Amino acid sequence: MTGATAGWSLGAGLEGKGVIVTGAAGGIGRVAAEGFAAVGARVMAVDLDQAAVDAVVAGLAGSGHLAVAADLGDLSGHARLIDHARSELGSVYVLVNLATVLRRKDSLAEISEADWDAQHDVNLKSAFFLCRAASEAMIAQGKGGRIITFSSQGWWTGGFNGSVVYAATKGGIVSMTRGLARTLGPQRITVNCISPGFVDTPLLTRGLPPGTMEALRSQIPLGHIAEAREMVGTVIFLASDHAAYITGATINVSGGFLMY
Repeated sequence: MTGATAGWSLGAGLEGKGVIVTGAAGGIGRVAAEGFAAVGARVMAVDLDQAAVDAVVAGLAGSGHLAVAADLGDLSGHARLIDHARSELGSVYVLVNLATVLRRKDSLAEISEADWDAQHDVNLKSAFFLCRAASEAMIAQGKGGRIITFSSQGWWTGGFNGSVVYAATKGGIVSMTRGLARTLGPQRITVNCISPGFVDTPLLTRGLPPGTMEALRSQIPLGHIAEAREMVGTVIFLASDHAAYITGATINVSGGFLMY
């Protein structure tokens, strides 16, 4: 290849960079960590269970990766987590926040205050404070950065099968992403959101009534429920040099289930 395409790589600019992936033991989180490692980044995989993130890191290409068990609902631990990443990875250039909680309830009457709080505390509240902590480190480093949040088709549709509270948190993520993008843009920190459609992970499938998956599949123009790996290209792209002029965007990755 020659000219502008010489040495072209999806992960341009990520080699040797420090990347934090939360929710890393989940379906999308695991393959995102694998994707970053494959393009030469150094990855901190974060989730609740140490054995689970140890298993993720054991399967990553390259070296210099780190497995950390953390409860992100404990806001007091965010600064320590970011400091640990800077110390062990050399820097924090990318935060991919996938940590999320979904409590399905068949009727509105069944939703308790505890259900509301559990989902908002992790999905929205901790997301904001972790993004803030990461952005403070990126600003101190003076080299810009990338923050990637995750919403859901529910932010647009209102959710389905007892996920109204979850959908509310994901609508909040979209608005939060835009606000952070405006605030952090002058520091060369981009903030973007990925909005998956239906992805074949336990988060989607757990607690669904029989026949629901087939009904969902029938509404997708591309004709199938996504595999987690089909999200990775978008994650790596948004973290790379190729997306340097994209911020405040919500990227729809739903196989055409939603079109906007």
